[in-house]
Amino acid sequence: MGRPTTPLLSTERIAATAIDLVDRTGGFTIAQIAKTLGVRPSSLYNHVTSKAQIIEAMRSRIFETMPAAESRATGATWEQQVRSLLRSYRDAFAAHPRLVPFLTAQTVSAPDVMRIYDDMARILSAAGLPHSRLLDIITVLDSFVIGSALDLIAPDEVWDAGQAKSAELREAIASADSGRLRADRSFDLGLDLLLGGLAGFGAR
Repeated sequence: MGRPTTPLLSTERIAATAIDLVDRTGGFTIAQIAKTLGVRPSSLYNHVTSKAQIIEAMRSRIFETMPAAESRATGATWEQQVRSLLRSYRDAFAAHPRLVPFLTAQTVSAPDVMRIYDDMARILSAAGLPHSRLLDIITVLDSFVIGSALDLIAPDEVWDAGQAKSAELREAIASADSGRLRADRSFDLGLDLLLGGLAGFGAR
């Protein structure tokens, strides 16, 4: 038998198609995925059981290439480990900002993504933070990363200086960086403030 003229279906191919649809249109349906792949909708159910499973496959796909967190064995401090992990996490979200509402609306179960949270919990615990507050801290860091990822796709000029009423705000807008440089500076400042604040929870 000769090779098929179109690639065989797989969970990975379905997820990639769904990501492309969300990137382009902001959403996806089973029917749209099937039409794009040139198959019947029923064919997809040989590989996925639900829309929720597709979303988890999408989540896994965008984070699967994210590097593992640095370890103390490399000489990195816990702050350096967290910075590295969160920067990679932000960039993964920023590459597909329209996916954020889908990914934040359901329970995380994708193994590649759970690995990130395992790393975060391990790093924070090793820094001396109490286990009873780990999820609180991870939630704060998560929220910061998601907001920072969306900030990366903001317009170069976020605020209209012409609408600013105070001299202080007009001066701040005039003197600020723009685009990626502004977003990166804000991200680094946010990390400084968050990681510095963790000292109050016993981080060492």
